[in-house]
Amino acid sequence: MFNAQYFRTFITLVETGSFTRTARRLEMTQPGVSQHVRKLEQYLGRSLLERQGRRFALTEAGRRAYDYALKLFAEHEQFRHSLDDESLDSGECRLASPGSVGLMLYPFILGQQQMHTGLTVSYSFAFNHEIVSDVLAGRHDLGIVTEAVRHPEVDCEVWHQEPLCLVVPADFAGTGLADLMGIGFISYSDGVNHADTLLRCNFPQEFRSMSHFPRQGFTNEVSMVLDAVARGLGFTVVSRLVLETSPWQRQVKELSLPQPVHETLHLVTRRGSRMPRRYARLLDAFREHRRHERYGHGEPSMESVGAVESGEGTS
Repeated sequence: MFNAQYFRTFITLVETGSFTRTARRLEMTQPGVSQHVRKLEQYLGRSLLERQGRRFALTEAGRRAYDYALKLFAEHEQFRHSLDDESLDSGECRLASPGSVGLMLYPFILGQQQMHTGLTVSYSFAFNHEIVSDVLAGRHDLGIVTEAVRHPEVDCEVWHQEPLCLVVPADFAGTGLADLMGIGFISYSDGVNHADTLLRCNFPQEFRSMSHFPRQGFTNEVSMVLDAVARGLGFTVVSRLVLETSPWQRQVKELSLPQPVHETLHLVTRRGSRMPRRYARLLDAFREHRRHERYGHGEPSMESVGAVESGEGTS
């Protein structure tokens, strides 16, 4: 007999790699996990695991069963959420973004949840490739990524743009590339690409490559990169979202540059899926919030709007 819980247990087992951790996560006993796997193997008529003591590896049938189970639950979740997709103020929101976006977007969405108590929010911080994989697997309805995605099963559209900022220690007195080379570069996951784009655009005659800059450090957590800058260890280039939410923003400063460059954010969904209206409301509200933050409650100048919407100064 088909039993969805057996597939759920099997997915968790593959993802945790451990019967013990699976039992803990699902609040089951370890023998209960083993029984679910045996029942699933009996139902499918195939061995799913090659057991090696306490460890295991997936058989070919196991890999195919795992892929099928992911698609099964993705379709189930889409169906379940589609039943209340017209509500603006209630329902679950399952989305993911890099930390550079989530540092401001997640607290904003929590504020919306406080105003609309029927909303529930599941928000994940992840790298671009992880976000795309999780959207395809149905773990998230919506992903926000910092690069355009080309995949046959994904819809990707431009959503929003934020300025990139050249950030230096508060006591930095330099102005040019030679001064920046003197203190070195603090990198993070998107750091080299952002710095390359911004510096190449603003120092077209002098800039050659980020490989010419001494590398003073790296962190995979973008929210922490300005700690190193605040300590005088180097400079970095981050989205304005990161700078404005950083606890070290008073210990650093942004160098003014003649040519603005923006990071473009994209929305990623499974191809053909229809997003519930509550997502559009949240995303539109956040963009309006950012417009007020950057331009005040008056209308921005046409020049400013045109520069952003046309992608002027973007990579």
